[in-house]
Amino acid sequence: MTDRPLAVLEGVLERITYANEDNGYTVARVDTGRGSGDLLTVVGALLGAQPGESLRMHGRWGSHPQYGKQFTVENYTTVLPATVQGIRRYLGSGLIKGIGPRIAERIVDHFGVSTLEVIEGEPKRLIEVPGLGPKRTRKIEVAWEEQKAIKEVMVFLQGVGVSTSIAVRIYKEYGDESVSVVKGRPYRLAADVWGIGFLTADRIAQAVGIPHDSPERVKAGLQYALSQATDGGNCFLPQERLIADAVKLLQVDTGLVIDCLAELADEEGVVRESVPAPDGDGEPVTAVYLVPFHRAEIALAAQVVRLLRGPEERLPAFRDVDWDKALSWLAGHTGADLAPEQQQAVRLALTEKVAVLTGGPGCGKSFTVRSVVELARAKKAKVVLAAPTGRAAKRLAELTGAEASTVHRLLELKPGGDAAYDRDRPLDADLVVVDEASMLDLLLANKLVKAVPPGAHLLFVGDVDQLPSVGAGEVLRDLLAPDSPVPAMRLTRIFRQAQQSGVVTNAHRINSGLPPVTQGLPDFFLFAEEDSEETGRLTVDVVARRIPARFGLDPRRDVQVLTPMHRGPAGAGTLNGLLQQAVTPARPDLPERRFGGRTFRVGDKVTQIRNNYDKGANGVFNGTVGVVTALDAVEQGLTVRTDEDEEVGYDFDELDELAHAYAVTIHRSQGSEYPAVVIPVTTGAWMMLQRNLLYTAVTRAKRLVVLVGSRRAIGQAVRTVSAGRRFTALDHRLSRGAK
Repeated sequence: MTDRPLAVLEGVLERITYANEDNGYTVARVDTGRGSGDLLTVVGALLGAQPGESLRMHGRWGSHPQYGKQFTVENYTTVLPATVQGIRRYLGSGLIKGIGPRIAERIVDHFGVSTLEVIEGEPKRLIEVPGLGPKRTRKIEVAWEEQKAIKEVMVFLQGVGVSTSIAVRIYKEYGDESVSVVKGRPYRLAADVWGIGFLTADRIAQAVGIPHDSPERVKAGLQYALSQATDGGNCFLPQERLIADAVKLLQVDTGLVIDCLAELADEEGVVRESVPAPDGDGEPVTAVYLVPFHRAEIALAAQVVRLLRGPEERLPAFRDVDWDKALSWLAGHTGADLAPEQQQAVRLALTEKVAVLTGGPGCGKSFTVRSVVELARAKKAKVVLAAPTGRAAKRLAELTGAEASTVHRLLELKPGGDAAYDRDRPLDADLVVVDEASMLDLLLANKLVKAVPPGAHLLFVGDVDQLPSVGAGEVLRDLLAPDSPVPAMRLTRIFRQAQQSGVVTNAHRINSGLPPVTQGLPDFFLFAEEDSEETGRLTVDVVARRIPARFGLDPRRDVQVLTPMHRGPAGAGTLNGLLQQAVTPARPDLPERRFGGRTFRVGDKVTQIRNNYDKGANGVFNGTVGVVTALDAVEQGLTVRTDEDEEVGYDFDELDELAHAYAVTIHRSQGSEYPAVVIPVTTGAWMMLQRNLLYTAVTRAKRLVVLVGSRRAIGQAVRTVSAGRRFTALDHRLSRGAK
């Protein structure tokens, strides 16, 4: 069968019914202006096209068995509308920041068919329009120019399948240089522009003619393989593994990869160093690091040892304190006695300059921390409290009655990730307590420990059996390694009050390899369901209907769905769509904005999915959760109130930084606590099902856990101990530095 001939179709884009942000595939409806009022379906590469724009589309006619006649677009250009009605629709579509339907009406009423020529050639004349002052006029002029420039970049990138949001980001990064950078140095994009990995940059590079075996390509591929490894939690990769990964990724000769790796090391693009074998047995391995991770690992180990061994002492009162007297005063002050192991932990924190307190739920970690803080403050010590997330910091503040902040806010991290507090300008603190320390990745831990002044005491508090940090490293586990010089206390006794909680009891059962008890408990339930799709539907019903009816909890504020994985019928992606429909459905009076495959509405629960140091007072970080409180179609932005009670604005072209958070993966839930947790567990998530994953999910709940899904999958999770350690040499550096 011969291909259908190429055809040209012109029309106004009325609405987008589906858009895949990853590959740009779009289904849309266009008005061809034939007067019948019927809209035609067009499908294909419509990257960047916005409702209201007039399009000239090149493609082929076809027919869909379900949807009938449609036009498949291969490429398109935007053409400026020529009629007054078209211009009014175009300007009023929200395409140009600062122009909504009402202002569009006024401008078109004033200039008529010449409107677009005026905006293009004589924008200062916009001031003639009633109600448009110089400030708004200038804003419209800038937005028009930016829109035009972005369009040019998009037209160029269209051929290589780059999505709208990435084209916008390329333009924001390079401005007028965008096209020349993309043509001449495409691999720079992977390093400079968030959201562009090596694979996209490689696709662009091939389209602009860079050879498959170019050393530039191979070096970029090696760095990409390492950055993928750090995204997976590793601080380095053994050299042999890296070479094998790169050969597979790049499809080039091993010899070329080895030569390019040597060049990269000479250029200081990577660091190679011999470290002990990760399992402690066998020959040392050659570890290959990206430079920031190598520096951070060395610096963190050195600073921990320096703090431990330094001669200064900022809590001298506890050197020769009468502990019986101090603990008796504390019991009178708090109204409760400490158990022997808690007493030991309190003494450790106040007499050792770096210490770790670990243990599972219900073992008294919180009360121990409160006791440490009370005693330190009784001696007029300056106490600084921090945690990796806003929710964890809030909880720490409530527990101790003292101010607590996120680590990012404490250090006043600036754009680029530099901290206001470091070794040259340390925090003014005698005691620094960091809660939820299992979440601390290598880079953040290094920044924090650098800012602790000599002589101050640093207490890490966390549950080492939970999942390790989302970022690279296993800092808490390395601090607790057998040869670590850092003194530690593990609380193991479950208090009687906590023994009455099914959540606490089952968390400990799971952690010791026993299946959870799911019958006869008032706060722990299982809805058994083997089918994955049915599990997804049942999860939504439990959240939106059953829990609110039985326990009076708010499905948006009090209930959190935690999933092992993002994909699949019971994964976070699918469940977010279903839960949004159930909890924040579309309403005629509710403004909304479609972006990629997602629709954002006022009331939506959302989460930030990248570190952005330019937002908010001190940046907004990966994992920050909030609620959409406002959405403005004219100014093209929405506002999110975060867990830290901060109002943060997002332009519509930044919405790829936000994802819905009705359901989140268990990894993303670390450091947070929720009144109720619902956990769908299916055999579709088989590869992810591990004991520490289920344990982490259960320990996020304060009052209620509901498991939904397969008994077999739950059994698999309980039985499977996490496979192997991450590639990190922090434990080795700590033990070597202390000798």
